[in-house]
Amino acid sequence: MDPLSDILSLLKPSGYGFRGLDAGGDWALVFGPGDGVRCYAIESGACWLALEGAEPVRLAAGDFVLVPGGRPYRLYSAPDAPPTDAFRFFPTVPAGETAVLNDGGGVQGVGGFFGFEGMHAELLLGMLPPLVHIRAEANKAALRGSIERLMREMREPQPGHTLIAEHIAQALLIEALRLHLAEHSHDSTGWLFALADRQLRAVIAAMHAEPGKKWTLAALARVAGMSRSSFAVRFKDKVGEPAMDYLTRWRMMVASDRLANQGMPIALVAPAVGYESESAFGAAFKRVMGYSPRQFAKATAG
Repeated sequence: MDPLSDILSLLKPSGYGFRGLDAGGDWALVFGPGDGVRCYAIESGACWLALEGAEPVRLAAGDFVLVPGGRPYRLYSAPDAPPTDAFRFFPTVPAGETAVLNDGGGVQGVGGFFGFEGMHAELLLGMLPPLVHIRAEANKAALRGSIERLMREMREPQPGHTLIAEHIAQALLIEALRLHLAEHSHDSTGWLFALADRQLRAVIAAMHAEPGKKWTLAALARVAGMSRSSFAVRFKDKVGEPAMDYLTRWRMMVASDRLANQGMPIALVAPAVGYESESAFGAAFKRVMGYSPRQFAKATAG
């Protein structure tokens, strides 16, 4: 798999509870703090989204937004409209169907929540600003097509529509990350934005593909087609940490997934992520994860 797919696979995103919204008149939906990533696609009409402590952002037809992290926010048509608790309002209709507010007719769209079952959600959430706003003019055909398909699945449910809607929702998350990456890779730091750099993407892909290989800085530089010193500087500048530190962290993410979710014994996990001895692996694991492998495996068992 490619690096973004690798990381999303470890984070195990789950797109449950997607619902349509058809709101009319003056309305305001209030969202409390929460984990994961919420997202909204506006099909028609316009409204506003205001994160706590930030200026409101106008959302128009064709816009798509991701709201990572736990800050409260409001979605509304009028700032003085009586607030409705979103966590009470949306569950009044089944997942996959459309919730109607004030008889509808003003704004139509779809919203949902991505939870992460994996234990490293901060790896993605830490890369993103409090609000990712992808405007209609930058909204490429694949994203628009996914939004339209998702809305159609909700408006005209066919057998299996719930599962299809969840897969489309996950595709929306990836498309949105791609568009955000394309727009901000030149002025942002982190592994996500490094994927826009062809040479660094090749290096990260090589690390991910073979975490057990005895990588050296010189070997990684050869993958990039760069000198050792130039590669070391460029990787740290773009990713925000040295290449060998990134490799160690990735190895520990893979190891923690195999210990917690696959039930692999430490004796097999250690060589699979590049360590010849359990003691060396244990020291690295504790340094990165804060627990010894045995403590971690015990804490996550069951």
